[in-house]
Amino acid sequence: MSEFTPLAELNLPERANWLGRTPPYTFDRSRIAAAGAFDRVGYCLELRGPGGVQWVWSAMEPFTRDAGQLGLPTREGQIVRQRVDDLEVASNVAGLQTGTGLSGYLEMWPNSYGPDSSGQIAGASAGTFDADDDVLPALRYGSFQVHLVGSDRPSTSAPQTVFAINGYTSTGGPLSVGIGSAPRGNSDWTFAGNAGSWTERRLTVYARSALLDVDRHPEDRQLYPRDAANGATVTVAGKVRDSRVKEIRLQVTSDQDRWEDRAQVTTGGEFSFERRITAALRDYRFELRAVGEGLDRRVGLWEGVVAGDVYIIQGQSNAVSAPHQGSSAGEESPFIRSYGSSTPDPGISAADRSWHYGVSEAIRQPGSVGQWGIRMAHQIVDTYRVPVAIFNGADNGRSIWFFQRNDADPGDLETNYGRLRQRLIGADVIGQVRGVFWYQGESDDNNVSAHLTGFSALLADWRREIGREVAGGSRYYVFQVRTSPCGDSSKTQLREAQRRLGDTSGVTVLSTTGLSGHQGCHFAWEQGYRELGDHTFAVVARDLYAGPSDGVLPPNPQSAAFADAARTELVIRLRADDVLTVDPGVGADFRIDGSTVTVTDVQYRDGGQLVLRLSGSADGATGVSYRGHSGAGPWIANATGAGLLAFDRLPIGGASR
Repeated sequence: MSEFTPLAELNLPERANWLGRTPPYTFDRSRIAAAGAFDRVGYCLELRGPGGVQWVWSAMEPFTRDAGQLGLPTREGQIVRQRVDDLEVASNVAGLQTGTGLSGYLEMWPNSYGPDSSGQIAGASAGTFDADDDVLPALRYGSFQVHLVGSDRPSTSAPQTVFAINGYTSTGGPLSVGIGSAPRGNSDWTFAGNAGSWTERRLTVYARSALLDVDRHPEDRQLYPRDAANGATVTVAGKVRDSRVKEIRLQVTSDQDRWEDRAQVTTGGEFSFERRITAALRDYRFELRAVGEGLDRRVGLWEGVVAGDVYIIQGQSNAVSAPHQGSSAGEESPFIRSYGSSTPDPGISAADRSWHYGVSEAIRQPGSVGQWGIRMAHQIVDTYRVPVAIFNGADNGRSIWFFQRNDADPGDLETNYGRLRQRLIGADVIGQVRGVFWYQGESDDNNVSAHLTGFSALLADWRREIGREVAGGSRYYVFQVRTSPCGDSSKTQLREAQRRLGDTSGVTVLSTTGLSGHQGCHFAWEQGYRELGDHTFAVVARDLYAGPSDGVLPPNPQSAAFADAARTELVIRLRADDVLTVDPGVGADFRIDGSTVTVTDVQYRDGGQLVLRLSGSADGATGVSYRGHSGAGPWIANATGAGLLAFDRLPIGGASR
């Protein structure tokens, strides 16, 4: 503690409701500290009671540049929910792990919160309050907690509370305070109401003066978009604040490799380092040190830095792809990342400007990717050995208009577009997105005009802002919905409009038929989102990783014609000659428009043809439609399992041979 200066001290009462107000600090020097004038922060909590004094000291890398944000958060938007590295813990409380170089997690906000887990912390419970809880929009109760957590995901280290001060924005009972994990009830002391068991309760906030101003550096767990040379350049730059510093050293490590760059302090004090990193399944650790006579201090540490590829998933609930049946947790990887949170709450969204591990089974949380998104990313990571970042901005049950840009304020956090845009800008990746996946249309209730108008506007806005630094621009992929509205496979007009987007809008259309895990609107993991991730990966691999091209795109009709003068056999020519599997009974999903005949049998013929045998002469027939259906097969699918795209009133031309 010798290098730290006390910034504020607060004697905690037994009860408090400081919502919207500054707590009555005994002293508060935080407002006179310049922005970024500290490189480490610390907290000391002392609790005095009949059994004596308990104390804990905790110091960490700064989670903010504003010293005024280091005390208890009492105002809307003051939300900190993130990992911190290089955590130091000292205490006289038995059972609390102490030491240096530890990994921590912060939960600091004036809001209420629930026990749901974000999935970011290994070993955290979704059923009790602990080291990974779900901050809620309502402004009441309050949490000021520091936890010890495992350094990686997955981890065998169980989370442990370092200290907690809860309930200080509540009109309810006493404060809940504690050092170490609570011996009973919620481990983070939530609802303990135990402040009265201590005669004195004191929190002191500390900061260590910075030797350097570091204005450019990586973030923990950051993914840098890889460039044409299969890597990225990471810059660490700033200016010396303290005249004792004579040399700056940047040490970079990855696996067994280590590099060190040095810069002597010159007139003006500016310094800048650039280090190339490779896009591979390895992460990088950056350590910045300030050196002088009698001085050698670590002043910056950033871990888990990688280079890789960036993708966006957007749309409604099947883009969210929450777990409905079956687990995708085994697909998660430390080399799948995300940034910010997909929450619809503007305040919570704005507060989360951190990189996270990608998670697949928690929705509207930091790092939420979704089930098919995690599967696709996992396949890229495993097959091409490249880290991946997924930005999922989807929201359940929304029509096309929900996703539109506010042209007067594109970054408007009250809009879905603005929240996703702000995340992309905060992560510094908006110009380098390789692909955008759009799965939406069920809530448009087969309204073709509204859907096409809305999607065209959205696509134009994306193309103006996203992927502008990518050669050829971002790729766009549109999933043809299974039904619109949910559960009604009789309507095919909107799906036909989506199929045609591939011809009119420069997008690639993906299929959702062929998936037997369909549950009326959503999908189970097996035979559902898992396979959807595989189908998506196959197309992306073809487009962006020089992967196989045969049997990848979903079967898509080109034309239809009768094969005989009697009009009892119809041939549908497909756009590719990939071999297809045709399940018995699939003819029930076809309709001969303008005729009452039915399809009694469907066979695949070499050369990319489907031969439909009819129940009679199709006099008056004008077209053929394929509706698909809800639930399990039968299907017409290619080698990857992608099903035939639904189509509506495909015109029947002259005789086919």
